[in-house]
Amino acid sequence: AAITQLRMEAKEKLTRVRPISLAQASRISGITPADVALLLAHLEGKR
Repeated sequence: AAITQLRMEAKEKLTRVRPISLAQASRISGITPADVALLLAHLEGKR
C-alpha cells in the first residue's frame, strides 16, 4: 500500500535506493526524520 503522506522527493529517493532498514533509510540524503517516522508508523500498522 502507498504511504500517501510521504513527500514526492522522499518517495523518489526510497524507490531509487530501496533501503533494507529504517536506519539505512534515515541516512539517505533528503530523507527527513518525519519521513522516517511515517515509514515506521506504516510498518507498525502492518503487524
